[in-house]
Amino acid sequence: MDFASIAGFILGVSIIMWAILSGGSLTLFVDAPSIAIVFGGTFGVSLMRISLTDFFLSFAVVAKAFINKREDPWVIIADVVRLADIARKNGILALENQDISDSFLKKGIDLCVDGHGQDFVRKLMTQEINQMVVSNEIGQNMWKGVGDMAPAMGMIGTLVGLVQMLANMGDPSSIGPSMAVALITTFYGAVISNCFALPMVDKLAMVLKHEKANRELILEAVSGIHEGMNPKMLEVLLMSYISDKKRRPSESL
Repeated sequence: MDFASIAGFILGVSIIMWAILSGGSLTLFVDAPSIAIVFGGTFGVSLMRISLTDFFLSFAVVAKAFINKREDPWVIIADVVRLADIARKNGILALENQDISDSFLKKGIDLCVDGHGQDFVRKLMTQEINQMVVSNEIGQNMWKGVGDMAPAMGMIGTLVGLVQMLANMGDPSSIGPSMAVALITTFYGAVISNCFALPMVDKLAMVLKHEKANRELILEAVSGIHEGMNPKMLEVLLMSYISDKKRRPSESL
């Protein structure tokens, strides 16, 4: 669970709601045609840019911004060193029933235990990493498009409202309410873009960077275990995948 994303979203929406309620009623900001134009128009145009499968995939991907378990690379390295030591002493088959918390590491070890060659294992795991990157980037592109188009749809809704207002200039009492409704669409578009879509793009990019780094570390770890590398040398090798800022002082190379 990513509490930063959840807390940030709740805080941002709460401040907006407080500002609305402190100056009037929430119903002033609820307008069905405006909602239809901004939400329907934004996602309708987004659907034109990508396939239906990718459209729904982007909603699954965005869940990673709120629900993602960040594996500590130090925990992964410690687990790898333990497995490498067992494999070096008792052979690769001794890893068959070992408890491995990381699913990607477990998949790589299972492939090794099943007797697949190192090149095949590396190729298969690399392909899975690439697929993860592609899926994440599809989500990023989708929500970046939403962030770009929501304000534009809000402006379109505002123009529609202004045209309707100008068409009824003969009734002065309708000008104020019509102008308010026209501006609500711009408000909707700005909120969707700046309070959700664009922040999600940045968070997904950060999640991808972290997951990709961990998986590349695991890929190297599985290759090292497969070829029987010395556990201590493997640990030194894997430490090079961790930035200096995250490296423990006692573990600096």
